[in-house]
Amino acid sequence: MTTTGLSPSDRLTEKRQVLSEAENNSQKKQSGRGALTARQRIEKLVDPGSFIEIDKYAMHNCSDFGMDEKRMLGDGVITGQATIDGRPVYLFSHDVTFVGGALGEVFARKVCKIMDLAYQAGCPVIGLNESGGARIQEGVKSLAGYADIFYRNVKSSGVVPQISVIYGACAGGAVYSPAVTDFTIMVKDKSYMFITGPEIVKTVTGEDVTQEELGGAVAHNTKSGVAQLLAEDEHDSFELTRQLLSYLPSNNLESAPFVEVGDDAIPADAHLLDSLIPNESTKPYDMHDVISKIFDYGEFFEIAPLYATNIITGFARLGGHVVGIVGNQPNRLAGCLDINASVKAARFVRFIDAFNIPVITFVDVPGYLPGTSQEFNGIIRHGAKLLYAYCEATVPKLTVITRKAYGGAFDVLGSKNVGGDYNFSWPTGEIAVIGAEGAVNLLYRKELKQDPTIHSKLVGEYRERFANPYIAAEAGYIDDVIAPSETRRHLLAALNFQKNKRVERPKRKHGNIPL
Repeated sequence: MTTTGLSPSDRLTEKRQVLSEAENNSQKKQSGRGALTARQRIEKLVDPGSFIEIDKYAMHNCSDFGMDEKRMLGDGVITGQATIDGRPVYLFSHDVTFVGGALGEVFARKVCKIMDLAYQAGCPVIGLNESGGARIQEGVKSLAGYADIFYRNVKSSGVVPQISVIYGACAGGAVYSPAVTDFTIMVKDKSYMFITGPEIVKTVTGEDVTQEELGGAVAHNTKSGVAQLLAEDEHDSFELTRQLLSYLPSNNLESAPFVEVGDDAIPADAHLLDSLIPNESTKPYDMHDVISKIFDYGEFFEIAPLYATNIITGFARLGGHVVGIVGNQPNRLAGCLDINASVKAARFVRFIDAFNIPVITFVDVPGYLPGTSQEFNGIIRHGAKLLYAYCEATVPKLTVITRKAYGGAFDVLGSKNVGGDYNFSWPTGEIAVIGAEGAVNLLYRKELKQDPTIHSKLVGEYRERFANPYIAAEAGYIDDVIAPSETRRHLLAALNFQKNKRVERPKRKHGNIPL
């Protein structure tokens, strides 16, 4: 690759020429399939001119299975540092044009170096992934390389944000690392994730399934929950990554980026909240309409918007401060908590707690979803994950009950008894063990058998005596019953007083979350 007798400056020129030729060849291959190269992806994601490459001259030393004939500067992954909106980040980008982006010993060493630098500097790590998995030619060295990366993923978890963006097909070890990171973004009709591809699935199980059905971006955003964001194309993936990063602190010792806002940040239609909740308690509404009328500029960056849609998770700003939002969605399964919703919300709460982002919860929940399917698949265990996450969280926890807050779901979603700092209810709040209809059917079975016509009267009496927010407020479980249009003011005041909240926890290695 080099010529003896060259001066140092000529040798550098030669190396750079080799890198340039390799990039040109990569561009030709990728442009033919309508994709960007590994280097182009980095350059389009980060601030112009900010990327500084690290280990650009690294190459593998494997000679097995003809690999000595396949040596390339960089060894199939581009690594380095850059800034996004002026903030430092570390990145790696798989080069699928070199042995399919497969990971070998040197490849892994480069990625690990980046992760170590990010960990010690307190900077986010962004991985741009397109890889067939372990490099077969390097055997156990490639497997060990993946283990080294997994170990650092776990070590960095809760210390620096880790974001994975998937391009093309990723398989085997190339999907386990993204699964451990905090957020995964996939590109529609372009990216795939699976443990084994369709061919092996058909051989082992007999199932005839396409790549898209098995591990496509839509499947993982809607069915498995493996991915949290769906990009329309590669350029959209860069925008989603930048937007996501704008809500995240660089590490667990820093605050999320604060933005100065003026009066124009207050949604002009906040007054509509006073008439938003339907008079009929069984009639649905969209919790997005609540969120858009409370937070700065009505903006909400939703996480996992296509998965477990009966619960909403995402980021917004309140008076310029980043907050995490969890909200039941009444127009999906009546806002019930099921297995998928519980796990989705639990993971989100644990992330924002790890990075000191306050959680604001909007409650309209009739309880956990009943049924044999839920019970047999572990709703008790999975539902407990959400309970654990809220109890474990030490960030400011602010809760607003908009309508129903029944049973154990009331306890779980940021109640005073699981460490909620401020609990507000709208006048439409219904707080009870179960709904009035069910309660009356249980409590007055004999009376209803004798005279069914008294049912509606008993339901009304039950609501008046037990299911209104003032009963809970009298007992101190609700701090205040507020007009819906006053929600922003109350939340902002609570946040300003609790933003420096400190909680001492018992010294222990870690708790045992019901995984």
